[in-house]
Amino acid sequence: MADAVAGPGPLTHRRILNIAVPVVLANITVPILGLVDTGVVGQMGEAAPIGAVGIGALILTALYWVFGFLRMGTTGFAAQAIGAGDGAETAAILIRALAIAALAGVSIIALQWPLFAAGFRLSPASAEVETLARDYMAIRVWSAPFLIATYAITGWLVAAERTRAILVMQLTMNGINIALDLVFVLGWGWGVQGVAVATVIAEVSGCALGLWFCRAAFAGAPWRDRARLLDPAKLKRFASVNTDILIRSLLLQSIFMSFLFFAARYGDTRLAATHILMQFLTVTAYAMDGFAFAAESLVGQALGARRRAAFRRAALLVSGWCFATGVALALAFALFGGTIIDWMTTAPDVRVTARDYLIFMALTPLISAAPFMMDGIFIGATRTRDMRNMMALSTAIYFTAALTLMPLAGSHGLWLALLISFAARGATLAWKYPALERSINA
Repeated sequence: MADAVAGPGPLTHRRILNIAVPVVLANITVPILGLVDTGVVGQMGEAAPIGAVGIGALILTALYWVFGFLRMGTTGFAAQAIGAGDGAETAAILIRALAIAALAGVSIIALQWPLFAAGFRLSPASAEVETLARDYMAIRVWSAPFLIATYAITGWLVAAERTRAILVMQLTMNGINIALDLVFVLGWGWGVQGVAVATVIAEVSGCALGLWFCRAAFAGAPWRDRARLLDPAKLKRFASVNTDILIRSLLLQSIFMSFLFFAARYGDTRLAATHILMQFLTVTAYAMDGFAFAAESLVGQALGARRRAAFRRAALLVSGWCFATGVALALAFALFGGTIIDWMTTAPDVRVTARDYLIFMALTPLISAAPFMMDGIFIGATRTRDMRNMMALSTAIYFTAALTLMPLAGSHGLWLALLISFAARGATLAWKYPALERSINA
């Protein structure tokens, strides 16, 4: 396993950036694929195919998102095993996660009809769009085990500080998908089904490439050590951590979904402006994710090695980079936010309305840096019960703030409540941090 993972070493700024920058670059490629998918079906000259790909992808993404805990849980456990120098357990963690991914993917395939029916009940569409969307989803669902497996692979590679491999995986998947979109849809006229086939081939290829990057985990005895792989205590701990992460993620999703539902109350213009401004939040998340991933890997390794000083240094240095990124984004949004809004819409009323809320966009990166970093630290330490409980508290604070401030300040009160939720997430986990650090042996 020595050639598969990077063990604890000197913590430098270069090491942090080597983890964070490839993640940021990989994130940037994600919306490009969505634009190409939409663009190629848009060349068919009909509205229904665009809607079908959109709603089909939305439902499948929601199903797969449920298993996103595999990425975070795998990172925390694997980073600690690397820090402890336990190569056999490092490999076993990946294999356990892949087994769960396979089971999850096969379950989605087996239950696709009731799952899709539930999805269309929540997101109703015209008969034509639903028919095309079902055709799209019936093909795409076959890549479910492979796509969910990439969550586990990504988490394991983050723990090993091999985020350049993640970037290569993302570029490969998106490159194959885009190329096949052009061939299947524009060249061969396969329509919506062509987009689905292209995505399946790309996701299977990405998983295969990821497994190749992780090949050292399958080379030794851990692959055949069933007692280690099926250790009841470790399986129970893995399940507990991932359940906590899932609950935490559902609570976080409830904040963003309710925010959009609340925003819809204030009319189409404000809702459109909110949709545009949410893209600023997406950019912030893409940038902060790189440093959150770095924290997961570095603090997890330090905890596995039982080195409190290294744990603290990792938390402080990565936090410094994350907050510096927040300052840079805040300045960029404050100086160029109006221009960005003008690029995204030509509607005068939406432009004016969106500008009214730019102050919230400038404040968001400054306030959200803390929760991103705290999440990374607690995931790396697998202290997910604290994450779950503090997320529940933060969610309660958000809804209390929203229901109190909206009657007083309208949609400005809603945006203020969202900022309060960011602050609450950061503050509540920061409150738990000293006990986490004290629990590590010097």
